[in-house]
Amino acid sequence: MTKELGVGIIGCGNISTTYLSLAPLFKGLKILACADINVQAAELRAEEYGVTAQTIEQLLANDEIDVVVNLTIPDAHYPVSKAALEAGKHVFSEKPLVLTLEQGEDLRRIAKEKKLSVGCAPDTFLGGAHQLARKYVDEGGIGRITSGACYVMGPGMEMWHPNPDFFFLPGGGPILDMGPYYIANLINFIGPVKRVGAITSMASETRTITSQPRHGETIPVKTPTTVQALLEFVSGATVTLTASWDVWSHRHANMELYGTDGTLFVPDPNFFGGVVEASGRDKDVKPLEAWEHPFGRFNQESPQGPRANYRTAGLADMVAALIEGRDARCSLERTLHGVDVMTSILKSGEEGRFVELTTTCTQPAALGIEEAQALLK
Repeated sequence: MTKELGVGIIGCGNISTTYLSLAPLFKGLKILACADINVQAAELRAEEYGVTAQTIEQLLANDEIDVVVNLTIPDAHYPVSKAALEAGKHVFSEKPLVLTLEQGEDLRRIAKEKKLSVGCAPDTFLGGAHQLARKYVDEGGIGRITSGACYVMGPGMEMWHPNPDFFFLPGGGPILDMGPYYIANLINFIGPVKRVGAITSMASETRTITSQPRHGETIPVKTPTTVQALLEFVSGATVTLTASWDVWSHRHANMELYGTDGTLFVPDPNFFGGVVEASGRDKDVKPLEAWEHPFGRFNQESPQGPRANYRTAGLADMVAALIEGRDARCSLERTLHGVDVMTSILKSGEEGRFVELTTTCTQPAALGIEEAQALLK
């Protein structure tokens, strides 16, 4: 296989700028074209980033494209990824991979038949902070993980997103939108989930947009906006996960893992960086000694200050895995298990019972300093 694969993007909304701007940091891939159902959106991105604007049909027929990056809205993830696989392209999708387990199994079937690879975001668990935490866990820093607690809560997307409608429709909601970051990181630390239970609710049947350009418009809410879940892992660990868009403020930490010999405090799984803290049996909480991980270095300015942002790392790792003939860290196996976890949580909330998972996966390989550096130019 060649040492560089051609990449085409389908979906030219907000997130496309992240991939188009960060992809040049990584080896093994080159974005050649972009497409969107809105031709003007594709043309705008193409002009902005120096790639070719094509129709979706042209991009799927383009022999120079080896990998399609699917950045469409969640409801379109399955049909677009399926079309790309049927066109003979590898696929890397934004999260969530699909909205049902059946859709994911269909993608797995097609990929297997055609000997193609499927990967999916999030890749933030490959960040320097989370890999430092993974190293600490692997080295026995807190002993065996027995339990934990995760919180991702806020007032909702209508405050800032120009078109927030899909966040509040089936396929949206906090568990399918933000849950992937937390579940991927929990799999990174603990491995696969055995069963889940949940209570779900919504604070309001409508939302009022306060962002521009649709300020004041009312939109319907058709999916739970507060999810309180309990995850039992194959290892025996149990973790609570609260995901809500009905909370104005709180003082909960993003992620805490409790072990037989201490506690680990993990920063926001939605980002690559942050401070990792831990305590032993002495209960003395201290930051872990920082390390020079490539995906922990500041490379962007944000309203909150400098930050590390290496989204596209998962795509780069998948491309490297294809070239090297190894397992990708953001693999279909792990992503599909994450979909199983999330949809089972929603099912539990609907049916009022624990739900056994039907999929499983392995932990991804850790991404140390040398492995991460090897992905960068």
